[in-house]
Amino acid sequence: MDPAVAIEREVVIPNKEGLHFRPIMQFVDLAQRYQAGLSVHCDDRSADGRSPMEMLMLVAIQGSKVRVVADGADAQELVDAIVRLVESGFGET
Repeated sequence: MDPAVAIEREVVIPNKEGLHFRPIMQFVDLAQRYQAGLSVHCDDRSADGRSPMEMLMLVAIQGSKVRVVADGADAQELVDAIVRLVESGFGET
């Protein structure tokens, strides 16, 4: 990703179980609706936002700060949608 055109936001995982399989699939399904590339960072780990297996490896528990970074034509829309999804607690909170 070209950092000069990347859109980046930090968001806190609010749901009790953190990023487990169900919210990860919601995250991945949403990311796949956009053309922009997406990476997700938690502490020293990073993942492709379209890869459920990589997202599981983030081990993002409740209260974890994750940074979402997108680049491409619809990057701003993608980041906004992801942040809304995370802040909603994936429908679990």
